[in-house]
Amino acid sequence: MSVPFLSAARWPIVGHEWAVSWLQQSLLADRFPHALLITGPAQVGKRTLALATAAALNCQGEPKPCGRCRSCRKVAHGTHPDVRLVQAEAGKSGREGILKIDQVRELQREAALAPMEGRYKVFILRELERANLPAANALLKTLEEPPASVVLLLTSVRPHALLPTVVSRCQVLALRPLPIAQVAEALRTRWGGEAEQAELLARLSGGRLGWAVERLTDGRAWEERAQRLQDLARLLEEGRAARLAYAEALSRSPDAVVPTLSLWTSWCRDVLLVQQGLQAHISNIDLAPALAHQASRLPPQQVVDFLRRLQAAAAQLNQNANVRLLLETLALRLPRPAQG
Repeated sequence: MSVPFLSAARWPIVGHEWAVSWLQQSLLADRFPHALLITGPAQVGKRTLALATAAALNCQGEPKPCGRCRSCRKVAHGTHPDVRLVQAEAGKSGREGILKIDQVRELQREAALAPMEGRYKVFILRELERANLPAANALLKTLEEPPASVVLLLTSVRPHALLPTVVSRCQVLALRPLPIAQVAEALRTRWGGEAEQAELLARLSGGRLGWAVERLTDGRAWEERAQRLQDLARLLEEGRAARLAYAEALSRSPDAVVPTLSLWTSWCRDVLLVQQGLQAHISNIDLAPALAHQASRLPPQQVVDFLRRLQAAAAQLNQNANVRLLLETLALRLPRPAQG
């Protein structure tokens, strides 16, 4: 007998109602998969959904997850002995870290033990695309013969980069960006954001609530955005030497590489929209005057070419590219204002 569509209101999740309903149905029917792969863009809510699922699996109250019982509170505070978060260590030189075979072997040792407090031992493996081949192959063995009391919750930004044999042994939930209006409302009602700020962050996020919340609650991240925009405006007017110097300095700050290139991509897209008369669709609405000024001075074809290079660079960063060389090439290809 089918289970009716259930309300997602009790789950600590904004949006993704269809995914929450499916998870609730699986729990009620006692047919939860031993391995779940949650995919979607970065900071769209994959980790939050995985933690809520882990809480629901071991919840001692009703409805699940109740958020009040001892088990739910421990999951929320990261202290539940049967819920383990496994993720890659930080990388160097602007590259992603790697999920290594030793981490998977430790998972397998723990998985062989009975749960200490809950019904299930739950392992959340974040960004599975970061697993090297030995780690992925080792994980495959656990996916093929999982202990009855073990549930694996995997997340991935790039599921196409995973071994097909790994994906085939998982139930896949593909999360999509939330509507901009839903993100703005959540920022206002749940995190106390001002209306104008919430609207700006919702647009900039592209529907990724986690990204928006991080910017709302972390003043340092907002200051870094302002500094990077100032640097970009300056670089547009600078010559080759200054651009190369900036690229060299940026390559020595691995944590800043991806955020900087993401901001450049957003800026570039907005300049193109303004040049096409589509100002109402820009993301950086607080930069409207500056974007209009830059759009009037930059050759449209250079902007298009630079956006394509940025999109290619995002993929190259994950393929062991030389980060400094990549940044130098991008810096030299930044559009130059037309003379006159």
